[in-house]
Amino acid sequence: MKKHQSVKESIRSIAIVGSGLSGLSAGIFLQQAGKAVTLFEKSRGPGGRLAAKRTGDGAVDIGAQYFTVRNPVFRQFLDDFAGPDSYAEWRGRLRHQGDQGQWANFHATERYVGVPRMTAISRRLSQHLDVRAETRVAGLTRDAGQWLLEDTAGGRHGPFDAVLVTAPPAQTRTLLSDSGLDLDGAPGLFDDHPLAACWAVAACFADNPCTDADGLGVRHPVLDWAANNSSKPGRAGDDVWWVLHARSDWSERHQDADPQWVTERLLAAFAEVAGVATAPFQTLTHRWLYARTVAGSRPPGYVWDDAQRLGLCGDWLQGGRVEGAFESAEALVRAMR
Repeated sequence: MKKHQSVKESIRSIAIVGSGLSGLSAGIFLQQAGKAVTLFEKSRGPGGRLAAKRTGDGAVDIGAQYFTVRNPVFRQFLDDFAGPDSYAEWRGRLRHQGDQGQWANFHATERYVGVPRMTAISRRLSQHLDVRAETRVAGLTRDAGQWLLEDTAGGRHGPFDAVLVTAPPAQTRTLLSDSGLDLDGAPGLFDDHPLAACWAVAACFADNPCTDADGLGVRHPVLDWAANNSSKPGRAGDDVWWVLHARSDWSERHQDADPQWVTERLLAAFAEVAGVATAPFQTLTHRWLYARTVAGSRPPGYVWDDAQRLGLCGDWLQGGRVEGAFESAEALVRAMR
């Protein structure tokens, strides 16, 4: 892969807040250009939207359910830095409901997943980088042209020549505000391109409760998506896991609802839509506060303030797709030239 050689020579060290796909991609590009890069991740490991929860005999994808590869540079990047064995095509039978409730097949295209779980990709990418896990950045301070970072435990990190923030818009806005930082155009950016919440439930069945399809795009007041996680490459087991994603508007209204109540509502919706007659013997529930881009949003792709040497990137700035996270990072690194 062609290296990004022309990032300014005066930028030698970069701090990246967040280790989702955009942060990992930007970090690798900058490191390939000879820069010293440090990533700070609030969770125990990298992943972001490429998230999975551990189960007794494996893991279940609770975030992005699949991704497409329209950009050949993205495929080459995955092959070079994650490895071609870290992902595979998911040839699931996917169907969606029309306005009148009729079912039709998804349009034909190649859809990919991480193997044996979505986090396989981010884990592989992170091996190339210095990732400081369980470190939540709470403040950014600029002093004598360089950046210092402070975490919630009181630790200080730096100095760095530049900072890239790859967190969701609400978290990025809070970080900048708490740091007393103004970014040109930022208020409108955050207001115009928010992310909506999403409740996710993973349900385990002894036998497959829905054999007609492996993925369902649903027209329902509660349920938006249901997928047979066990049908994906590398995930075969004795039990069958289905992942249910609630509608964004429903999730927004019920952000603070009891997880057990949410689980019951989503399982009832799945039973109604797919004709499921059996109950799962195990469930996992996860609330995504910042999950989906709002329809009609036309974000700028990235933000780079050359005077402050402060940048923003992420899938929320590039249409919300997994591949968009990579493209946002690549565009930001180009802007740093």
